[in-house]
Amino acid sequence: MALGEWKTFLIPYKQAVEELKVKLRSIRKEYREKNEYSPIEFVTGRVKEISSILEKANKFNIPLDRIGYEMEDIAGIRIMCQFTSDIEKVVELVRQRKDMQIIYEKDYITNVKNSGYRSYHMIIKYPVSMAEGQKEILAELQIRTLAMNFWATIEHSLNYKYKHQIPNDIKLKLKSAADAAFNLDKLMMEIKDEIKDAQKLFEVKSSLVSYIMDNILTLQSMGKIADSNRYQVQLNKLIEEGEVFELNSLLKSTEKTIEMYK
Repeated sequence: MALGEWKTFLIPYKQAVEELKVKLRSIRKEYREKNEYSPIEFVTGRVKEISSILEKANKFNIPLDRIGYEMEDIAGIRIMCQFTSDIEKVVELVRQRKDMQIIYEKDYITNVKNSGYRSYHMIIKYPVSMAEGQKEILAELQIRTLAMNFWATIEHSLNYKYKHQIPNDIKLKLKSAADAAFNLDKLMMEIKDEIKDAQKLFEVKSSLVSYIMDNILTLQSMGKIADSNRYQVQLNKLIEEGEVFELNSLLKSTEKTIEMYK
């Protein structure tokens, strides 16, 4: 295929990646807006480079006219989670969706690769609305923890450097690093509740500080500089060491003051 043909061929894949990123990120946003813990930490996506597509097609003897049917990861989405238990929840969320069809799943967490690679893969068929009509493309979802993703990123870089011929001594160190990442995930699971509580507390305090700042700015816009300065001093004292109930009290005080001047 000429370069122009490749660009045309990849249009639906690029569109699919953008749509899937928006849809999966919206799940995280929905959880956050409901003040609930989100099993999705963040989402990234990419479309394979033409050179990588050709290299893989050559490696697996895939004819160019069959790439769209046989190459499953031209469009790739990565969903990162904080804890291994989140992966199961994300997988179930994907299974429940009606806007994509799951072709098959590959569990490399239970069935770890020899290299130490861990991740949960889902191959999906996703419909994209194009100018000439609907087109279904294959895409790969990779669901993993932050530790798994860190390790996989390093392995990918080394595979690129050594053209998939990583020296044995480095392979052994990589395997040890994979085991260490797995043990880190296990330790994080043991203190998961404490971590989630701490994150929740941080989010609550951040929201309260934001609301108070909005009220201070409102008082400034009303010309009540003395009040706004007084509340700013109180807020500055509470930002680092203040408790939630103290921030709540300050928020209510700013609200009453604004109401008094209306």
